[in-house]
Amino acid sequence: MSKINLRHGLLVMVADGEKALFLKNEGDNLYPNLQLFQEMKQDNPSTREQGSDSPGRYNDGPSVHRSAVEDTDWHRQGKERFAEEIADRLYKLAHHGIFDDIVLIAPPLVLGTMRKKLHKEVTDKVQAEIPKTLTNHAVIDIEAMLQAAA
Repeated sequence: MSKINLRHGLLVMVADGEKALFLKNEGDNLYPNLQLFQEMKQDNPSTREQGSDSPGRYNDGPSVHRSAVEDTDWHRQGKERFAEEIADRLYKLAHHGIFDDIVLIAPPLVLGTMRKKLHKEVTDKVQAEIPKTLTNHAVIDIEAMLQAAA
């Protein structure tokens, strides 16, 4: 992980597949003070709760054999869709000059999906990416982790 500059005004986005927290540093490098700036949530039940009946089947041509179609992972698709929504929100925030630098913290799947959708106006401001799930951690723990990387 590259060195992080926890300067005043730094935006820290902490997300997973269902929740995104946008934290702004009201402190500085020595004494970070992350304050909740915005929050996004998505209701994303497990695949079995979203799925329909058993997977479909199709014929393998003229024979009597039939093959099963793989079940759709609705939960994963929901996470990917949410990551795209986060990328869109980040673009709007960057475009309106809300932040100059940002640190992205999210699980690898969410980071990867977001990275593909981030606008250049946002990618130019990304100071660091941290592939971890920290949405359910206390803000003080996130501050300590960022400070250790500073």
